[in-house]
Amino acid sequence: MMTAANVAKIDKTMDALVLTGVNEFEVRSVEVPEPGRLEVLCRVEAVAICGTDPEIIQGHFPGRWPRAYPFIPGHEWSGVIVKLGEAVEGFGLRVGDRVAGTSHAGCGICRMCTTGRYNLCENYGREEIGHRQYGHYVNGAYAQYIRCSIKTIFKIPDALPFAEAALVDPASIALHSVKRGQIQPGDTVAIVGAGPLGLLAMQCAFALGAARVIVVGHGERLQKVEAFGGEAVDNTQEDGVKAVRRLTDGRGADLTIDCAARGQTPRESVEMTRKGGRVVLTGVPLESVVLPLQRLVLEEMDVYGVRANRGTCEEVIPLMASQRIQASSLITHTFPLREFRVAYDTFTKRIDGALKVIVEPNPQ
Repeated sequence: MMTAANVAKIDKTMDALVLTGVNEFEVRSVEVPEPGRLEVLCRVEAVAICGTDPEIIQGHFPGRWPRAYPFIPGHEWSGVIVKLGEAVEGFGLRVGDRVAGTSHAGCGICRMCTTGRYNLCENYGREEIGHRQYGHYVNGAYAQYIRCSIKTIFKIPDALPFAEAALVDPASIALHSVKRGQIQPGDTVAIVGAGPLGLLAMQCAFALGAARVIVVGHGERLQKVEAFGGEAVDNTQEDGVKAVRRLTDGRGADLTIDCAARGQTPRESVEMTRKGGRVVLTGVPLESVVLPLQRLVLEEMDVYGVRANRGTCEEVIPLMASQRIQASSLITHTFPLREFRVAYDTFTKRIDGALKVIVEPNPQ
């Protein structure tokens, strides 16, 4: 743990995971960046591997994420502020503060930003006027230090360990997904995908008043569903749509959240939702899917897209600190940064039931 005595000690170089091409990466020594105006430098204590990270590493978004190589990925992280940039003092941030980070920093000027939807910033990619998306096209957190905008960090209480705090970003997306779906007390919620995001969305749904949560997925991960009080559907044994209909007496879920976004899951999410229900598409599809448009229209269903989150980090942190959202139960493996290749394989191949894999750039 970083203390007041050593918090100001900053080396000139640091270890960082550097992508050099599609599926090409290595841990190498690079210069520690200097924070600019309204930026801070943080010592990274924990980074969680996100499902988007392998897609970036594998080159699924050429020319966009990343724009070019070399590049440092990583956007689910926590750490400690070690240096303040210009004009930061007036924002209540100090050296030694424990913080969690998120990826989006809006420009703060456009209509989307001024109405609070900075995750949809109209000036995406224009770094000269303040936009950033860390770990996507701006260097991220798989490094001993990260330079980031103060708009992307949130103080965390001492009761929240760094490893759990690294899940603030995905937990905030899960919370945003549930809120975007206009959840009502007593709702029956269906979630497609029993991965970390789906399990976090389930906990968020319960925290916001869901009476029942049905999670459709497969594998060992379904055991977590039942441990959290949800109802598990193994879609290798039973059709997910038919199962949700059966469990709701043919009516369907009030709210369905697709956290998988693979194959036909967006369409299946619509099919398992009741008349007048809501469907939230949280996972990022890699291919187009035909939705049942007549049903959407004739049954007055609402479909919501989700991109990251807007303003839910500060809301989810107290839920995590109070254990209403149990992030620790999703963390299955921890590796030092220099063993990133092993961590990556563990996550992508789901070795030993891997859910959330934590990488520590500064292991104690």
